[in-house]
Amino acid sequence: MKKKILVLTGSPRIGGNSDLLADAFIKGANKAGHEVVKCEVGRKKIMGCMACDTCYSKGKPCSFDDDFNSIAPLIEKADAIIFITPLYWFSFPTQLKAVIDKTYSFIIGEKKLNIKESMLLVCGEEDDESVFSGIISTYKQIAYYQKWSDRGYLVVPGVNSKGDILSTRALVLAEEMGNNI
Repeated sequence: MKKKILVLTGSPRIGGNSDLLADAFIKGANKAGHEVVKCEVGRKKIMGCMACDTCYSKGKPCSFDDDFNSIAPLIEKADAIIFITPLYWFSFPTQLKAVIDKTYSFIIGEKKLNIKESMLLVCGEEDDESVFSGIISTYKQIAYYQKWSDRGYLVVPGVNSKGDILSTRALVLAEEMGNNI
């Protein structure tokens, strides 16, 4: 069955390791016949949720004018959401975390999402995979709370400089994940 997949990337670095990871995932998903939209959140201007509870009161998801309002319609249309990101201080980068936090607007606005599945693909410079436990735990709690089927995650340690990921199997694995969702 053809799915509408939204890939949210967290890195501001064009052509960086997580960007290459996203492209590999998308290649696999496209091969499987899915419709994929890549949203490069890491380069957007998104402020954190202010918990003002005025979502949708001004005709848009967030009452404050930032790039989340252009991302929200993509979230509303998606059947699956994929987070592909570098690890920043054991978690999601600021802009991607802000998007996640602002999905609260769908609750306040009583907007039912179509998202049924999710995945996390994350890379980072540390060789010790235990540093990824924070982002994995956060991701799993988000999926559980949102009632998304967690389709898995991929952790890629030991990649820092642009292109380091090319010397790992991660791109092959990401493409397989895209093909199998």
